[in-house]
Amino acid sequence: MDNVALEWRQVVKKRDRMTLGPIDLKLHENLVTALIGRNGSGKSTLMKLAVQLIHPDSGEVAWFGQTYSAESLPVDVRAQISYVPENFIVEEDGLKMDEVAEFRASWYPKWDWQRYEELIHRFDIPSGKKLNKLSKGQRRKFEIAAALAIRPKLLLLDEPSSGLDPFAWKTMMNEIRRCVDEDGTTVLLSTHIVEEVRRMADYLVLIDKGHSLGMVEKDFLLERGREIWITRDDELLGEMPAVVESAIESQGMVRFITMDYPGAAALLEEAGVKPIQVRALELDEMMEHWMNGAVLEAH
Repeated sequence: MDNVALEWRQVVKKRDRMTLGPIDLKLHENLVTALIGRNGSGKSTLMKLAVQLIHPDSGEVAWFGQTYSAESLPVDVRAQISYVPENFIVEEDGLKMDEVAEFRASWYPKWDWQRYEELIHRFDIPSGKKLNKLSKGQRRKFEIAAALAIRPKLLLLDEPSSGLDPFAWKTMMNEIRRCVDEDGTTVLLSTHIVEEVRRMADYLVLIDKGHSLGMVEKDFLLERGREIWITRDDELLGEMPAVVESAIESQGMVRFITMDYPGAAALLEEAGVKPIQVRALELDEMMEHWMNGAVLEAH
């Protein structure tokens, strides 16, 4: 696999109501990884650790294969990282949009004014306004435009679609994919929008109560889940792998959901049983079963 862009190594961080970790997690270059999990599970804390808004109580974070003993990342490393937080930076509220862009551009050598202006135009953001005079959606669009203008090597997005209209949401997703495909950007995305995960993510990481329950390739996940109807056979059903739900249906049928379709299909074939019906689970169904405790083989 490609080189590692970001890594948490046995990271522990205590928060008011939760302890994150120990977390061992690697993000590989030129891929989009989506963090999924319930509110308060630790997703935003992971991101804040990655941009040093907070520091781990133990363990370490590595950027592009390197760790740094100082409290702050070197300027040349920080200049390769772009972060869009869920909540806006209040210290910038009284500044005009272009003033903020000028300030940020001074810190990022790869700042691309042409791309910034193009995105501001495509997002239809009114110029000349102070940030606190923009609507929530307009402010979000500005933050995304500024983040992409940096042409980052590592892009971190915490609930980036919050407040976006459908047109801006589609533009954002297209531009993020463009960063990955054309610039080789590595993306970490925290989102509750299943469609964002389905369209953009290469890998999924499930965070629950401060712990990582594993990393799974999205396409691998989609290959695993099936809802299957067969003629009732309790003994055969008992042998089925990774069954997370089953029910007796009418007319002598049984319905079950497996998170290991290849294994279930092989067992049915060996028993000479042809399924009456097979339905592939949607991504949100797979994610729900995963979050509810279904064990998935890492891939």
